[in-house]
Amino acid sequence: MKPRIHPVSRPVVFRDRAADAAFLIHSTAQSAQRVEWEDGNTYPVFDVEISSASHPFYTGTSRVLDTAGRVERFERRYGTAAPARS
Repeated sequence: MKPRIHPVSRPVVFRDRAADAAFLIHSTAQSAQRVEWEDGNTYPVFDVEISSASHPFYTGTSRVLDTAGRVERFERRYGTAAPARS
C-alpha cells in the first residue's frame, strides 16, 4: 500500500439520540465535539438520527401496511376501471 494516502482511523462515539444509545467504534470521521466514555477517556462524538438501536428493521417494531385499505380508498376516490372493449 502507498504510504500517507489513507485517512487515519481512530475510536469515535456515535450517539443515537432517539434510542438513547451510544456506540464506540473506529472511524475516519472528524468532529469538534467530544464526550467522556465509560472507560474514562474522551472521544469525538457524532449524533445520528437512526442506528441499529432505533431502526424498525433491527428492533422488530416495524409496522404492517394495510394494502387492502389503500386499494379500497383508491377505488373510492377514483372509481374502478371500466372493462376494456373488445
